[in-house]
Amino acid sequence: MPSKTPNAPQREQHGFARVAAAVPALKLGDVSVNTARILELWRRAALEQGASLVVFPELALTGASAADLFFSSALLEAAWQALEPLASAGSNLAAVAVVGLPLRVDGRLYNVAAVLGAGRVLGLVPKTWLPNAGEFYERRWFSAAEALNRSIFSGIPIGSDLLFEALDLPHWVLGVEICEDLWTVIPPSSTAALCGATILANPSASPEVVGKAAYRCALVQQQSARCLAAYIYCSSGAGESSTDLLYSGHAMIADQGIVLTQSRRFEFAGQCISADVDLHAVAFERLHSTSFRDAPSPRPMRRVRFEFGGRRPEGEQALQRPLPALPFVPDAPGQRDAACEEIYAIQSTALARRLMGCGARRVVLGLSGGLDSTLALLVGLEALQRCGLPLSAMLAVTMPGPGTGLRTLGNACALAEALGVELRNIPIGPAVAQHLADIGHREGLHDVTFENAQARERTQILMDLANQEGGIVLGTGDLSEAALGWCTFNGDHISHYHVNVGVPKTLVRHLVHWAAGHRHPGRAGEILLDVVDTPISPELLPAAADGSMVQQTEETLGPYEVHDFLLYHLLRRGADRQRLGWLLGLAFEPRYPRQSLQRWLEVFLARFAAQQFKRSVMPDGPKVGSVALSPRGDWRMPSDWAGPLC
Repeated sequence: MPSKTPNAPQREQHGFARVAAAVPALKLGDVSVNTARILELWRRAALEQGASLVVFPELALTGASAADLFFSSALLEAAWQALEPLASAGSNLAAVAVVGLPLRVDGRLYNVAAVLGAGRVLGLVPKTWLPNAGEFYERRWFSAAEALNRSIFSGIPIGSDLLFEALDLPHWVLGVEICEDLWTVIPPSSTAALCGATILANPSASPEVVGKAAYRCALVQQQSARCLAAYIYCSSGAGESSTDLLYSGHAMIADQGIVLTQSRRFEFAGQCISADVDLHAVAFERLHSTSFRDAPSPRPMRRVRFEFGGRRPEGEQALQRPLPALPFVPDAPGQRDAACEEIYAIQSTALARRLMGCGARRVVLGLSGGLDSTLALLVGLEALQRCGLPLSAMLAVTMPGPGTGLRTLGNACALAEALGVELRNIPIGPAVAQHLADIGHREGLHDVTFENAQARERTQILMDLANQEGGIVLGTGDLSEAALGWCTFNGDHISHYHVNVGVPKTLVRHLVHWAAGHRHPGRAGEILLDVVDTPISPELLPAAADGSMVQQTEETLGPYEVHDFLLYHLLRRGADRQRLGWLLGLAFEPRYPRQSLQRWLEVFLARFAAQQFKRSVMPDGPKVGSVALSPRGDWRMPSDWAGPLC
């Protein structure tokens, strides 16, 4: 659902919202100075960074460390009197601000977050949970929020039961909790999320002790994940009193369990961080999460609706969040190594369990010298160790045909020798020629029948060998091939167990590369690195006169990195066609021309929709990541779907 604002930034048109957390340079007790500094950061965040929301610290108008001076009528009056002029001064800004202040209501004092937008005070949210142990003694001054729910104060909605909904930015619904509220057993933000809040704001005043910042970050990360929401946290800075405590100005922005950015701590100068949160993905994930949908109905909450209006930065701005071109492959080498180790463990343990369950004596594998069969071989060897079978239980088979290249065949033979695996060489040329002659296929016609006959002949050989040896056929097809249907139905599409079916092609490459350095150094490692560098090809068409490869998969389909990117954002983030095209441009231009990216997008969508019939009868195989296509698990789709895919 696009933004309803004319000329909205493209990020908003595609479901992103820019949010900010701002820590002003506090002058403790000086409301006038603090108001000016808050307004300055609010303007900077809105007009320079393009934020639609700016969250300031708890009690930012006065400072959170005023202690018994919170009882000062002059301080309370100054804070209240500053609020409406501050809201009015921001009337030309297309951004909501969340600003903390102490507020006297009916003879009680409340710790309140004021939500300012569209030139007015939209609502006042009081703190629900007041810490009163150790260094905290907030009950000395403040009352809890419960008495104010469903109330109006000076014509303004007040209570912890408020949500703030933007009418001109889809899925933009704000819920507010304050500091300690996050640390409780059931934070108020959980209720807000269940009632529809997609953005959760926490103005805070959290003092520093050793190790607390990491714990605080973990809380924010977990709450954003648990609530399937964006979470903006902003704590008081070093301008607070250091009588007994030190405040560091810790601010962070998280989105569904991913911390996008954090502030510098221990700074006296004001600072503002911003990031783009994916509200489209939040809405998509909530539709899919039965745990979210089936949570007990919370108490009803009031909605305050508004439109942003105001000025925006001119021109487009870069997306402020990571958008990796390889979403299945961790960027950091340490994280990538850990992921590879875990994936190997998942694949090999799953295969070992299958071997033990069916009582197989051998594993039969078609070894082509390509990436997928190489990974299957490596995983198979680990599985044999896990279930106590000897190396001799692995039987690798090369089946050269009309299109088999010398490089891949050589690598297959050399790798089997280096790893000590039994290798049988069974050429399929004569058998395929006889079969094609039997069905009246014209000699020299290299069509789809010619190609598929080779794949089915290889599968027949492997299946019959498995029967003969008392074993199972280990499938080699990966997740990307399943998505695109890049396999021969009843050919390489079939096996007894598809060990790679949860691994996308871009990750297969990294797994084999990782194994070269971490599992099989030496001669085997050298061969693995050459496998990684070999162009991907089904090798079903005869080589050119000079012996060169004439069939390269990525020249036909487009780069696997592009297709894996599309697969991730289609299934994991719920992207539609327009959003997919926009994200492709951000991730891959100018490396690939826009026209090529658009063509590959159409190839992906067409093939994904048309090839479900292959996935519907796909063999068993382990899921290894958040995207999977098992017809028994993650993806169920009619094989004869005729409507638009997205």
